[in-house]
Amino acid sequence: MLKPQEVLDRYYLETRCMLLETAAVLDRYDAAVEREGSTATDELKLDVLHKALQVLAEPKSRDRAEELLKVFTEVPT
Repeated sequence: MLKPQEVLDRYYLETRCMLLETAAVLDRYDAAVEREGSTATDELKLDVLHKALQVLAEPKSRDRAEELLKVFTEVPT
């Protein structure tokens, strides 16, 4: 079992990369909306991404991964 500092040291860069990629996707969507002058016809996936970010932002949640799985089931595959 890793110590708290070891968790941060081991996973920080990888997690930072994933969050930057998420931000880039949202930026690309916003740029497309601005360029096209309209939003997607179905923004369910965008709404789910925003919900997922809210789950991640909760400082005291212990089951974030489980909560994210529940949120992502809102999008049919």
